Amino acid sequence: MKPKHPQVMGDDPQLNPGPKIRPAAPPDVPLICQMVRELADFEHLLDQVRLSAEDLQTHLFGAKPVVEAVVAECDGQVVAFALYFTNFSTFLGRPGLYLEDLYVRPAFRSRGVGLALMRHLGATAAQRGYGRFEWSVLDWNQDAIQFYERLGATVMQDWRICRITGETLRAFGESG
Repeated sequence: MKPKHPQVMGDDPQLNPGPKIRPAAPPDVPLICQMVRELADFEHLLDQVRLSAEDLQTHLFGAKPVVEAVVAECDGQVVAFALYFTNFSTFLGRPGLYLEDLYVRPAFRSRGVGLALMRHLGATAAQRGYGRFEWSVLDWNQDAIQFYERLGATVMQDWRICRITGETLRAFGESG
């Protein structure tokens, strides 16, 4: 008998008790930085990573935090993270949760870790009364796109990300 909804790998709590999701803590910062580099390598963007542990420490736990993070543990070992922040929809008149990065180490994929992180973030957005839970996905990452669609997400075909960064951002900011 086919299930009513598409089965997401690792979604059976009897076969997989699931990871423990918890807020990131300062001792997690070096490992999160390492996983950011692993993610960037997977995305063929390693040359763009400038993140240092000090940067992440400041922006997660400093006087004015601008991001939040959770980690997933399996058997007491941190195996994944999700880093997110609050954005705002003028159309909805409500804040939203924007997922910047989610990464699961390869040995722990297809075990429900990504699903647990996404459900945790969705619950966080709902509990906070946010109007949206959004993220971006690379157009070539078909595995991720299919995973997100199985979760019920809509891949927005008619929207494109615009970005100004680095020297161009500095020059742009000085031109005003």
